Amino acid sequence: MTQQTPEPVDSAGHDERAPGEPDPGALPDDPTAPIPAPGARTGGAAHADGERPDAGRAGRSEADPGLDRADAPTEEREGEPEREPADAPTEDEAEQEPEPFSEGPPPLPEPMLVLGGDLAPARAAEPTPTVDHGTCASCGSPYDEDGWCTQCGERRPDPRHHTSASPSAAVAAVCDKGRRHRDNEDAMALWADDALPGRAVLVVCDGVSSAPRSAEASEAAAEAALAVLTRGTTPHERHGEAARAAAAAVEEVATQFATESTAPSCTYVAAVIEGGRASVGSIGDSRAYWLPDEGEPRRLSTDDSMAEEQIRAGISRAEAEAGPLGHTITRWLGPDAPDVEPAVTEQDVSSPGWVLVCSDGLWNYASEPADLAAVVSSRAGEAGAEPLVLAEALVAWANEQGGADNITVALARCAGTRQDGAHG
Repeated sequence: MTQQTPEPVDSAGHDERAPGEPDPGALPDDPTAPIPAPGARTGGAAHADGERPDAGRAGRSEADPGLDRADAPTEEREGEPEREPADAPTEDEAEQEPEPFSEGPPPLPEPMLVLGGDLAPARAAEPTPTVDHGTCASCGSPYDEDGWCTQCGERRPDPRHHTSASPSAAVAAVCDKGRRHRDNEDAMALWADDALPGRAVLVVCDGVSSAPRSAEASEAAAEAALAVLTRGTTPHERHGEAARAAAAAVEEVATQFATESTAPSCTYVAAVIEGGRASVGSIGDSRAYWLPDEGEPRRLSTDDSMAEEQIRAGISRAEAEAGPLGHTITRWLGPDAPDVEPAVTEQDVSSPGWVLVCSDGLWNYASEPADLAAVVSSRAGEAGAEPLVLAEALVAWANEQGGADNITVALARCAGTRQDGAHG
């Protein structure tokens, strides 16, 4: 830091400044004027030590080599560009700082009160769409979106708990969960066409209750089998292909739930009716019957079960089917099945009668063909012989007996006649 040297004064305190030269230490008369820096001279720029004042350079010419460029005249020299002030904004800074409101006034807030005018009408709220979730069978009140009655709190039943189908006037089926099971693991699939009388396909699958995802397995198996059985090969060939397709469908269900400890599984029975004959393929203990209006009724399938093994060994059917092994099956559809080749039988159905395909929820209460034929005849006399009405009546009858299992009944009326309660 350079120390400033004060102006010399004589010993008597007199200032040695020339006449008219201002005192550098005196304050200006104008209080708003800037105070000169120490060492600066009024009327000219401050100079470093050894520099002469501007007055001493007045006699120099422009050709004087000692003239600094800073002391040169202020006129522009030919060919030299004009210099911009050091604090002038650059071109980029000018672009980044637009003039206020250069793009127009700012938007007005909404809504805005307009004096002397009318406010815009408020937008009406859109109505919430109403969804019909069904009506409670107990009290008649609607169910909420979660399936609970808004009045009595009863749970809406699963649609699969009771289903029915009637693809033609001669064919129908009903599937019901029964009274003791929480879910319905039975499934059915039908095909018939009024334009093609005398032809029908009936499929029933019963999910094994001790296996997981059996409801999905039985439904997938029934649909897969039906797709094959409606094709144009011979009935006997179709049964083998249909059973394999059904087994593949069950395996597909198993892959979707691979975390389960055991595999889903189900039984299988199918009847194909055409040309006055019925062919039946079965795996497990779901059954098919031929119940003629006149003549001896027959069971068209053979169970794959421990009860059937006991019967072959000499135990009575009633005792074997009522025992602890009565519903233990030895063959089934599923990834762990020993084989999926169905047992196939055929029957002449050209005379008036019923082809009945069912799960054990029905035949539990009337296993023998004659006993089941008597129940069918009795219910047809009470409820009527329309296939769907009769199937509903047979399901109701099984529930009246206890409804211990899921119940599925599929019926096809043969020979184009209707049973009216009496044979004929």
